[in-house]
Amino acid sequence: MKIAISGKGGAGKTLLAGLLSRSFAEDGYRVIAIDADPDANLAVSLGFPADFRPVPLSNLKQLIEERTSTGTDKSGSYFKLNPHVSDIPDTYSAEHDGIRLLIMGQVKRGGSGCYCPENSLLAALVAHLILARDEVVIMDMAAGIEHLNRGTARKVDYLVIVAEPSRASIETARRIKTLAGEIGLGRIMAVGNKIRSQSEKDFLVSSLPDFTFLGFIPYDQAIVNAEVTNSSLYQASPSINLAIKDIYRKITSPTDPKTT
Repeated sequence: MKIAISGKGGAGKTLLAGLLSRSFAEDGYRVIAIDADPDANLAVSLGFPADFRPVPLSNLKQLIEERTSTGTDKSGSYFKLNPHVSDIPDTYSAEHDGIRLLIMGQVKRGGSGCYCPENSLLAALVAHLILARDEVVIMDMAAGIEHLNRGTARKVDYLVIVAEPSRASIETARRIKTLAGEIGLGRIMAVGNKIRSQSEKDFLVSSLPDFTFLGFIPYDQAIVNAEVTNSSLYQASPSINLAIKDIYRKITSPTDPKTT
């Protein structure tokens, strides 16, 4: 199963990606978690020790040069569009509690130097993970779908958009869904997060009437406290764990999830 998770920054997509990865691993699945968000906080959500986290791939300049054949072309004008990446998941990841983690890292943008070879490598890696690997792949994305293209989008089982009860988060969710539809991504679901009351849940549902909700995660100050003290998010909130387990059961159900 391949799952991409997106949403506005701070909406809680990294928390969902981490705890959902845990749920799959606990049931015996082999899991690859991909941190494709430039903020790169998935290692914390997964409980990876600070000294046992993989190096962001975008920092591996020699690897990028070798695989995209830009080592001898300092201008970066010519590079491989389909570099060899099949060994990267096993070689450049770290594994903890049955979950293998890859961190994409920040990719340079226009005006800050050549960034095309880096994009080429990461795009090829995402395609390989989604199309060729048989593990469960869970991708924590930025507030968009830039790591997916038409070829890989069709093989993603779910795009899960995390939304909190705020206008900004709702607008981001709508924008992501529009972009996903444009590249042919089919099953687009939503998860409501930081829910404090029934009225906030109703607000999300009424504001996103064309979304199917997999579930709703309650707000719990214990998660904030755990982040401040660098404690385990997995053990911080039983109520959030229950909500994630319910979402997990719906995702792994033999029938399509129904609206909550």
